[in-house]
Amino acid sequence: MDIGQKITKLRVEKGIYQKELAAYLNVSIGTVSNYEQGIHYPDLNTLCRIADFFNVTTDYLLGRTEHRCAPDTLCRRLTKNYTIADLVNTTLELSPQEVTSMIDYVKFLKSKNS
Repeated sequence: MDIGQKITKLRVEKGIYQKELAAYLNVSIGTVSNYEQGIHYPDLNTLCRIADFFNVTTDYLLGRTEHRCAPDTLCRRLTKNYTIADLVNTTLELSPQEVTSMIDYVKFLKSKNS
């Protein structure tokens, strides 16, 4: 899926018209249409504004990742002392065997709740 298709999909999911996105971006409806059709591409500033508007990353819009996770999601607290980002960073520091053990434990916890 290219950037235009992603913008269209996000806009439809949010239930807004091109007109509303154009107003937010301070561009014409035709410009939004051109983005969605792949005729033109947003400049870097506009790309960042689109990402902010839909609460996704620019990497998602550019096709560098399939994950939409916005940066503010990483700041969400899981407990008093840990955010999602803390959990991700801790996971990245683990050895491959420790990651396997962690995944096995998560599967175990999920099976207990099923």
